[in-house]
Amino acid sequence: MEAKLKVRRFDPQSGDGIHYQSYALEVPDYATVLDVLLQIRDDLDDSLAMRCSCRSAICGSCAMRINGQARLACKTKMKEVAADGEEVVIEPVGNMAVVKDLVADMAPFWQKVLAVEPWLQPKGPPPEREYLVPHEAMRSLTDIAACIMCGSCVSDCTVLETELELGKPSEQTFLGPAALAKAYRFVGDPRDAADAERLLALSRQEGIWDCTRCNVCLEVCPKGVAPMEQILALRRKALEQGYEEYLGARHTLEFEKTVRESSWL
Repeated sequence: MEAKLKVRRFDPQSGDGIHYQSYALEVPDYATVLDVLLQIRDDLDDSLAMRCSCRSAICGSCAMRINGQARLACKTKMKEVAADGEEVVIEPVGNMAVVKDLVADMAPFWQKVLAVEPWLQPKGPPPEREYLVPHEAMRSLTDIAACIMCGSCVSDCTVLETELELGKPSEQTFLGPAALAKAYRFVGDPRDAADAERLLALSRQEGIWDCTRCNVCLEVCPKGVAPMEQILALRRKALEQGYEEYLGARHTLEFEKTVRESSWL
């Protein structure tokens, strides 16, 4: 089949600014978008910058926007996005600065993940023997454990997009779906003893109450992590913990009260 790609290019050293470059080449019918990009880099244009590694939807490094939506290039078949041979638009992930071409600066992404302290924080003396967690207690964390930190949900997060368009510094923007899903990984773990502290921090500005429930992160996640569902679970746990003084929490409780007492929205 003939593959046609329109690739967003940017090289800060060239001074050319952002522009799009079109390519057309023959590829096998089973080719993925990543296969096509690699063939372009190998045979047509070795200046094309991109990230990739496992080619098996495990490492997450080939996340990019394909026809305006974040996807893993290694998991996306050309036939899926160009069934009739149309041109496919390839761009770097959104809501992150571009280093070159399809390579984005992931530093703000990792800073937000680190901000939720993604490690177990047990309390008390060490157990006499290994603590084996019951399968039932970990079942709710199965989906979250599948996260490969590709950044697709952050790329297409509408809250982050709006905040960055308004000029808000990245360190003061919404924590984002990936970091909050990772936070629930530890709040929901029975071995962790820092739930109260975690939920208090996450209830504050730029945390769990900033999500607008637009569902985009559910649509673009390539591993079924369902970040928005984890954010809602964090909200429920925060309310159970008694953290009701924050604007989002007060709005939720008042909304619930109105529906319960009057049946009106």
